[in-house]
Amino acid sequence: MILRPQRHWFIRLFAWHGSVLPDILFRLSLNLMMSLIALASLGWYETLGIKLTLAPFSLLGVSIAVFLGFRNSVCFARFSEARQFLGSLLIACRTIQRQVMAVCPADVPRVQTLLLAFCASLKHQLRRTDAREDLTRLLGEEAGWVLSRHSPANVLQLQLSHWLAEQCRQGKISDLVWGNIDNNLNQLAAVLGGCERLASMPVPFAYGLLLHRTVYLFCSLLPFALAPDLHAITPLVSVFIAYTFLSLDTLAEELEMPFGYENNHLPMDAICTNIEINLREMAGEHDLPQPMRPDKYYRLT
Repeated sequence: MILRPQRHWFIRLFAWHGSVLPDILFRLSLNLMMSLIALASLGWYETLGIKLTLAPFSLLGVSIAVFLGFRNSVCFARFSEARQFLGSLLIACRTIQRQVMAVCPADVPRVQTLLLAFCASLKHQLRRTDAREDLTRLLGEEAGWVLSRHSPANVLQLQLSHWLAEQCRQGKISDLVWGNIDNNLNQLAAVLGGCERLASMPVPFAYGLLLHRTVYLFCSLLPFALAPDLHAITPLVSVFIAYTFLSLDTLAEELEMPFGYENNHLPMDAICTNIEINLREMAGEHDLPQPMRPDKYYRLT
């Protein structure tokens, strides 16, 4: 995620880090090349009686803009939903630890470890990265067994449920307290299931592919329709229009799967670190991790 300080509007016009421009610069250069080819061959293909007018491109451009806007809305909704799930994760972890501190203070270290391991497992599962280092730090020798399971996050959640059931069987907590804590464990299950759904079910491929092909075909042919009227200004106008369409297409691709390391993905490392700081501080620990800060390019992972 990009976290930039507020700047004057004019300065923001020239922002490079955090923009999708570096990702589409090569594609814009191809559009510029097509514009130069259109200008160089203008006299030749006019002698052939070939003339592309702006009318069909205007209609097609409006249609593409509408569908790109719809796709971006859908992808941003996925991003927003993922952000809400991770916010709910923080709330559920803090609530569970607070309840355990009130009724079973001796078991706080164990529950806290399982909660932190659950967060780390969820992060690595969604990013498809190796969780061994984080789980070994948190669980020690138990990490190997957890990592051998198909879904480590689900196993850790199950262990929390087993711990809760054991406290109830031993009479350490009442049925009412058990129900309250179990409701928050259900919230962890809802976060896990919701994030897994977002990570495993993208926007239908055929829909994205149709827009992708249409955008690139539109941007490739547009210079030939602009050249007869705009002449030398064709590259400027064509590249500007292509920048708009390609930026929206690229941004939708980033927002569709919000759990990675791209500029517009969620800062899951920072979120997990924040949860760990909260839980350890609640337990009275003083040697806390440092909150993560954006790097020199304003990126927070």
